[in-house]
Amino acid sequence: MRNLLFSGLLLALLTPLSTFAADAEAGKIKGYTCTGCHGIPGYVNVYPTFHVPRLAGQNAAYLESALKAYRSGERKHSTMNLHAESLSDEDIADIAAWLSTDGGQE
Repeated sequence: MRNLLFSGLLLALLTPLSTFAADAEAGKIKGYTCTGCHGIPGYVNVYPTFHVPRLAGQNAAYLESALKAYRSGERKHSTMNLHAESLSDEDIADIAAWLSTDGGQE
């Protein structure tokens, strides 16, 4: 029974949050500026100092959740909040679909 519950939870976490048919090609256009920070190997922000994560290959459902949290202000990061505030749910799904593949690492 525990394995069944765990499997169901895992499936729910990995299932995309959007109801849109995500379009990775559209996401490539919409999310191109993301690579300016998130596509640089070993990039570290100067002030405040922190490692900027690379997003290529990250789970699409996680990326959607994170972008929606930045958009709503639930996750706090001034630059990310500003970038995400103008994104629609469809934009977020498309960007997440693109980033979950090669995400600019061509």
